[in-house]
Amino acid sequence: MLVVRPSQPIERQDVDLYCDHCGGLSDDGDHGPCQGARAMEPPRYCAKCRRRMTVQVTPTGWSARCSQHGLTAA
Repeated sequence: MLVVRPSQPIERQDVDLYCDHCGGLSDDGDHGPCQGARAMEPPRYCAKCRRRMTVQVTPTGWSARCSQHGLTAA
C-alpha cells in the first residue's frame, strides 16, 4: 500500500461551510430564504471562512472581496 504524506496540510477549499447570505453554518437550518435572496443580491459573507466581504454593486454586476480568499464577481 502506498501512503502519500503532503508537506502542507490539505484544506477543503471546495466546500462551502457557511451561507454566503446570512453567515450561518450551511448545514444548520433552512437556507431557502437565503438562496432566494441571493438570486437578486450579491453575497455578504465568505462561504469558506464567514468573514464579511467588501461588496461593490455596479449597473452591470457586482464584486465581493474576502480578505483571505480574494475576489468573487458576477
